[in-house]
Amino acid sequence: MCDIFELSRSGYYAWIGRPASGREVRRLELDERIGAAHADSGGLYGAPRITAELRAAGVVVTEKTVARRMRRNGLRARTCRRFKPRTTDSNHPYPFAPNRLDRDFAAPAPNRKWACDITYIPTQEGWLYLAVVIDLFSRRIVGWSMADHLHATLCTNALEMALLHRRPGKGLLHHSDRGVQYCCNDYQTLLTQRHLVPSMSHAGDCYDNAVAESFFGTLKQELVYLQPGGRFASHAQARAMIFEYVEMFYNRRRRHSVIGYQSPESFEASLN
Repeated sequence: MCDIFELSRSGYYAWIGRPASGREVRRLELDERIGAAHADSGGLYGAPRITAELRAAGVVVTEKTVARRMRRNGLRARTCRRFKPRTTDSNHPYPFAPNRLDRDFAAPAPNRKWACDITYIPTQEGWLYLAVVIDLFSRRIVGWSMADHLHATLCTNALEMALLHRRPGKGLLHHSDRGVQYCCNDYQTLLTQRHLVPSMSHAGDCYDNAVAESFFGTLKQELVYLQPGGRFASHAQARAMIFEYVEMFYNRRRRHSVIGYQSPESFEASLN
């Protein structure tokens, strides 16, 4: 080998016996930290969120460097795309509220604007339905409910959970689609009793409730579709794993680009 590369044997043995340079040591330490952050996220984080994790731990590094080291070590964010079934049934006799939110997803403080929606969760026992309430200020899931039906109680339970834990003042803007669950008398009565102002998307326009749609996409990419066959084995498994994802990971640890790569919990805590 030395003859081929026109090197001396003494030079080769000196090279292999030489300790790693400071630069190489720092590179190896960075690779270890990147690998740990990637593994700790379950393989979900790409370069932007891993960079935020490292900076929060006091590591001075650029996103470009993290991306380069991830490529070199074969690390990448784990995602996939699937078809999302339609959940909105707006063919009903109840009146619609105007679109007061008008795609203004920014909020000046917590409990000023909430976005609500429903999605299907596939399981081997059939569909499980998930309703959520999202605070648009921090993107925190402040209320949620799961059921094997699409009755109005699915959504009222999620809203009541949010009201119990957040105790908002009068005038909070409550945005949803035009589904019968949100337009029916029971749900609208609850909004009136708690002095919430209703807002509803235009017919068939998912972008009017983009934050909720984005959460459902994230949930399915990062949890649901990673299950064998792209679905949970049972309703009980789905309930347990979605609870853990929402309460232990999404709200407390997952970094969101729209709030400066902080978690919803830390973002709200930074106000105090």
